[in-house]
Amino acid sequence: MKLQQDLQLSERFEVAFNQIHNWLQRNIKDEPSDKFTTLLSSGFRHYSILRKYYHDLKMYARLRNSIVHDKVELGFYIAEPHQAVVEKIEHIADQLLKPKSAYSIASKPVLYYDESTKITDILTVIQKRSISIFPIYDETGFKWLLTAEEIIHWFARHLVGNTIQIEDVKVEELYSEKRHSLVEFVSKEIDIFEVEEIFEKYHLNNQKLEAVIITHTGKLNEKPLAIVTSWDLVEIDALD
Repeated sequence: MKLQQDLQLSERFEVAFNQIHNWLQRNIKDEPSDKFTTLLSSGFRHYSILRKYYHDLKMYARLRNSIVHDKVELGFYIAEPHQAVVEKIEHIADQLLKPKSAYSIASKPVLYYDESTKITDILTVIQKRSISIFPIYDETGFKWLLTAEEIIHWFARHLVGNTIQIEDVKVEELYSEKRHSLVEFVSKEIDIFEVEEIFEKYHLNNQKLEAVIITHTGKLNEKPLAIVTSWDLVEIDALD
């Protein structure tokens, strides 16, 4: 019984390892070698999921070599993977082959407004629903992004003594003084690791991406279905 269980673990480990290896071969286009560790090192630059599991995968490559090359007879392995290791590599393979959609972890529904909206209405939403980011649209589509942080800064600039009059202030009045917020649009089909790569690209360029807005096909003239911020990436990292 123990031998059969060990054999199943070894076979499961090899299947998952080969699935990952095949994924690397299909997706790492700039590397002529098909060696697992070489592909892994090359893919490290391009895929956040490989950076996330890099040390695990390097360890699994060494374990795989022991399992395959140190087999001394049929059904007998010098090195046997622990069940927890097998489950972890299967989990990584599953994420690579069937990644979750960004839509599944995004904040939704998206509350979006036009520029004629009173700022008091936005403040009510912030108070009741703890939402801090609001796409602004007109009849043609997306125009700009309003954040709670920018509202606070606007208040600070317009404070007179200890008071500020906001009853008649409309969203459009905040636009002339706002900084340019960086926003990307993607389709509903994009996966979570592709979105993570988008944020990483901006970070490497010393830019802050405020949000990734998900629409049906990724066009600016489509209504927003969901929105991903840097806070949502915490949930991606928690998917272990």
